[in-house]
Amino acid sequence: MTAPAAQTVAEAIRAATELLGSRTDSARLDAELLMAEALGVRRSDLFLRHMRDPAPPAFAELVARRAAHEPVAYIRGHQEFFGLPFMVTPDVLIPRGDSETLVEAALAARPDAARVLDCGTGSGALLLAVLNELPQATGIGIDRSEPAVAVARANATRLGLGERARMIRADWHAAGWSGDLGGPFDLILANPPYVETDAPLDPTVRDHEPAGALFAGPDGLDDYRVLVPQLPDLLADQGVALVEIGHTQADAVTAIGVGAGLSALLHKDLGGRPRVLEFKKALGFGGPSA
Repeated sequence: MTAPAAQTVAEAIRAATELLGSRTDSARLDAELLMAEALGVRRSDLFLRHMRDPAPPAFAELVARRAAHEPVAYIRGHQEFFGLPFMVTPDVLIPRGDSETLVEAALAARPDAARVLDCGTGSGALLLAVLNELPQATGIGIDRSEPAVAVARANATRLGLGERARMIRADWHAAGWSGDLGGPFDLILANPPYVETDAPLDPTVRDHEPAGALFAGPDGLDDYRVLVPQLPDLLADQGVALVEIGHTQADAVTAIGVGAGLSALLHKDLGGRPRVLEFKKALGFGGPSA
């Protein structure tokens, strides 16, 4: 009896796409990315050189993990952001394309920035993307998670930015957390937790990404209430803070900033949704500690 022929790469991708179709709206893309990972090639190379090759045995295991809602970025161990490759683990949020709006706004606001602070650095994606574009700048990334800090340090080294980026453990909820940072800063970047505690999330996010980097109380505003009022003391006189927000939170976070003596400018992402608030010190405002 003749053994059945092994699936080709093309056949395995089609079968995986069908399997994943009920679990994700990016089934075909996920299958292609996982096949490229199993083969150790770029996705573009699949179509040029490998579609008729035998499918590698490792592919089935990767697809099974995705079928259990594990994010593709965690399965692969890396994610591209602002044209740079970032190592990611379940200790950090996966960098998303929408957050590139923050990087673009930061670069436009202060292309001359010398000192940058990233609050809640995670993988280091925001800080390292900015430093990569501003060769004159140095930066500090802080995170309350030591495993996240380790990932950020590794990414800084891998991208050749280790000499200009210092990653340290710090928590803006703790008294005196910023005392050793050596401010003020020309740019402050922040993507704090902003998801409501009971928000309905896809299992890919809720069951796999770090809850401490996602959830911020019943209205998703807890971390803004703590961090935003501290920004004036961290900013240089002409400094700018770029803070990512949920798409329904622009008015509420703007009000927090205005109450702390900041002016706010809203930036929308490519989908036209509110995404980033650009804060500056408001002229003539003495600040909460004046």
